[in-house]
Amino acid sequence: MTRPPTAAQRRVIDAADPVTGRLRGTEAQLAALVKRGLAFRHPRPPHDHFLTPEGHRVRQGVTQVPVPAAEAPATAGVFAARVGGEEGAPETGPARRREVHSAWQGLLELRRMTNPDGAVERPCGWERTHLVQAAALALEAAGHRPAGQDDGGYRVRETPQPEAVAVYEPDGEALRACAATLEGAGWQASEHREPRTGTRYLLASPRRAR
Repeated sequence: MTRPPTAAQRRVIDAADPVTGRLRGTEAQLAALVKRGLAFRHPRPPHDHFLTPEGHRVRQGVTQVPVPAAEAPATAGVFAARVGGEEGAPETGPARRREVHSAWQGLLELRRMTNPDGAVERPCGWERTHLVQAAALALEAAGHRPAGQDDGGYRVRETPQPEAVAVYEPDGEALRACAATLEGAGWQASEHREPRTGTRYLLASPRRAR
């Protein structure tokens, strides 16, 4: 696990705008937060810095400082959306619900700040490069139950198709509810059957701007 933010960095995080997550600090402080994955530099002038979803969670004390994705071990105490099929029973308590809600709100803010038109109803660039996690977060935030190792619930998996994930749910009604949730979160979802097994699943991809 990485070191916690320095006192100066923590003051920058705590002083972030509570709505937009806009940051003020020295270039060195902001660059360090970007490196940790807690902030991002807006691509458009004046190139201000804002908290990432992880930064929002750290500010709210919901989770520990995350390890950069390329370095994070499987056991790191970093928030991760439940994609279904993880070891152990899915977490469903109040603490988990708070974490998921905070993550979803942070993702909506990231959409607002990084989509060229500021749209929050359409997935952003981060979601297009983290398809499985993004789809799983949308489902979990809406109250769908992720599958355990041996029980029912949704499972989100990669597919060979670009910008598309597969969502499995053994209950047909629940599968259709997953489709409605994803469509409401800015995804396109269509139901299919696997040719050899007949298993129903959703093929979902983020919508693009028209």
